[in-house]
Amino acid sequence: MKIPKGKRILLTGGAGFIGSSLTEILINHNQIVIYDTFQRDSLKYRKINKDNIALIKGDVRDYENLKSVCESFKPQIAMHLAAIAGIDTVIIDPIKTMEVNIQGTFNFLKALEKYSSKLERVINFSTSEVLGSYAYKSTEKSNTNFAPVGEARWTYSVSKVAGEHLTYSYYKTKGYPCVTIRPFNIYGPGQIGEGAIHIFIKNAIRNKTIEIHGDGDQIRSWCYIDDISQGILLALHKEEAIGEIFNIGNPKGTITISSLAEKVIQLCKSKSKIKYVPKTYVDVELRIPSIDKAKKILGFEPKFDLDEGIIRTYNWYKKWLQK
Repeated sequence: MKIPKGKRILLTGGAGFIGSSLTEILINHNQIVIYDTFQRDSLKYRKINKDNIALIKGDVRDYENLKSVCESFKPQIAMHLAAIAGIDTVIIDPIKTMEVNIQGTFNFLKALEKYSSKLERVINFSTSEVLGSYAYKSTEKSNTNFAPVGEARWTYSVSKVAGEHLTYSYYKTKGYPCVTIRPFNIYGPGQIGEGAIHIFIKNAIRNKTIEIHGDGDQIRSWCYIDDISQGILLALHKEEAIGEIFNIGNPKGTITISSLAEKVIQLCKSKSKIKYVPKTYVDVELRIPSIDKAKKILGFEPKFDLDEGIIRTYNWYKKWLQK
C-alpha cells in the first residue's frame, strides 16, 4: 500500500473501528489529529506512536470547536468518519442520528473552508445503506433509496445520503478535492459496538449461544478491514478519484447470516449453538456491491476471502479476550 508521508491528517471519528485502523497505518509517517467523542474507542487496540498524534475530545455538532481545530492544525488531508451508526443506536435516538450525520458533515466541510485551497484530499465516509433494503450488485449510479417515514432505522441512510450531497456540492461549488467512500459490511480486529461477525466470534470463543434475529436469510457481502484500508489509501493518491463515489466491499464474501454463524462456529472450532429469535426491527435483506468502478479507477482489489478474514479476526479476539 502506498502510504502518504509528511502530511497533516485530520480524522473526525478517528477513534472508531475504521478510523483507528487507518491511524495505525498512517501514524509513523504523518502528523495526526483525531477529533472524536471517544464513546467508541478502538485506539486502545492499536499500535500508536503517540509522538505523532493529538487526541481532541469534541462533537462534530460543535462547529466553533471543530473550526478552531481545523484552523489551528491546517490539515492537508481531512477524513470525516464521525457518525451515529449501528441499528440499535440509531433506533434509540433518531434525532441525534440526523443531527450528527447531517449537521456534523456540514460543520466538517464548512470548518475546512478557510484553508480549502491547501487541501489535498477530503474523504467523506457514507454507507451501503443508502442503496436501500435490496441492493444487488448495486453501482454508484444506482438510485439511493428513501424508505417510508416512520421507521427510525432509515434516518441513518437518509442522513448519509444528505452527507453525500453536501460533499459533492462542496466539490462542485468550492473546489474541494472530495471523495466519498461507501463501506460494505466491514469487519476485523479492533471492531467494537455492533457488527455480526465480531459478536459471533466473541460468543464462539466463549462457547456461548449465537443469536440470529429472524430467519437468518439476510444476505451480506463482508469485507475485511485491511481491504477497505487499501481502498481508502488508493483514493488518497489517485487524482481521478476526486469528485467520485466508490463502493468499497468484497462481493466474494457474500453469505447469509445463518450460514455466517455456522461458518464462524466451524472455523473457530466452537461448541456454540445457534438460536433464532424474533426480529424487532426492519432490516436490509440483500446487500451485494458492484466494485467495478473502484477496480477501474482506483485499482482496488480485495485480497482477503471470508474464511481467512474470520480466522484472522478470531485469532485477534482470542488473544485480547485472554488479557
